[in-house]
Amino acid sequence: MDYLGITLGALLSSLFVIFVILALGYLLGAITIKGVSLGSAGVLLAAIIVGVVFFLCGEKDENNKLIEFAFTIGAENPTKITLWGSSAKSVFKTVQDIGTMLFVTSVGLIAGPKFFRSFNKSMMAYVAMGAVIVLVGVGITVLISWLDPNMSMAMGTGLLSGSLTSTPAFGAAQEAAGDLSTQVTAGYGIGYLYGVLGVVLFVQLMPKILKVDIAKERETFVAANTIQIPEDGKKRFQVEEFGFFPFFITVVLGLLIGSIQIPLGSGKPFSFGSSGGTLIAGLIVGHFGHFGKLDMKVSKQTLNMMRELGLVLFLVGAGVPGGINFVAEFDWIYIVYGIIMATVPMILGFILGKFVFKLSIFNNLGSITGGMTSTPALGALISTAGTDDVSSAYAATYPFALVLIVVACKLIVGLPF
Repeated sequence: MDYLGITLGALLSSLFVIFVILALGYLLGAITIKGVSLGSAGVLLAAIIVGVVFFLCGEKDENNKLIEFAFTIGAENPTKITLWGSSAKSVFKTVQDIGTMLFVTSVGLIAGPKFFRSFNKSMMAYVAMGAVIVLVGVGITVLISWLDPNMSMAMGTGLLSGSLTSTPAFGAAQEAAGDLSTQVTAGYGIGYLYGVLGVVLFVQLMPKILKVDIAKERETFVAANTIQIPEDGKKRFQVEEFGFFPFFITVVLGLLIGSIQIPLGSGKPFSFGSSGGTLIAGLIVGHFGHFGKLDMKVSKQTLNMMRELGLVLFLVGAGVPGGINFVAEFDWIYIVYGIIMATVPMILGFILGKFVFKLSIFNNLGSITGGMTSTPALGALISTAGTDDVSSAYAATYPFALVLIVVACKLIVGLPF
């Protein structure tokens, strides 16, 4: 059916929905209450709302799983408009993956020039904080599963991987759970939403709760993190001025790194995946800045744009399916468990960073976003802190936390609780 030459079926497509979510999300993110706003994470909230609408209004199977959300327009020549189905699911997954790669590659390239030049005692603090955050989450999961006979370890592991927003851990737990993999999926969908929004709010609220002077803290933080980067006096070949070429080459390198399979004994081997691989590649390329005579530097404007674009695409791609799964598997007690699994590790990690390792609040919160493997939270922290330097703490903590949570979920999912 056409109106003014516009085909409604094409207009109301997955791509149309995605850009509507982006626009609405930025409007929601601009709402500020007592100095706290969702910012880019408003896109996640808009995506979740759309996912909830799709589920409530869509066609479900006998297991209460959403098959599709569609409606028909017109009586004489009816046109079926499908906004959610198998093809739309594939589109949103692709958008999520592209967003992850754009964001994490940008973070790696931004942090790379300083990352390897700043190895000091703080690095051990970041590793320790990543370990504490993950292990506390694992301990809470095992304890709850032991105390609550109605919650299987598979459900608990799904909640944990969702609370720490770790897709690789979710995949590892699914593979190890066997016939109970559907419970892992359900737990992941329930835990994921607070796992994202909780950390985003945490990094904004903690400076306010502690009454931190952001401007003064930023000045001190930037001064303390100032590192002399050697000038490259050699003339190198630059493909184009914005740095799109080196950026995309870094993504390719990251995908190759992420596909490397590391044996873990029995079962499926570990890999860093697209997110971990592109972060590592970004750090390496950002550190060296060239391949031989080929200039691999990316302009700051390009990196900022790619980082923001990647973040919001990731939130759209993850948010709509997340909203669908949240409603499908809704259970108040599991939501409470997921909140505990996400909040307690963050608080204990922050206390450890502040009182034991004496980290500045920005390094502390940066390490927590890495330990929680939270892409959106890093975006919120950068906005709150007003400096990209907080990415270094995230980049230092993230890989270790990622490996640990994947291994932990794989090991505990089969515990007989």
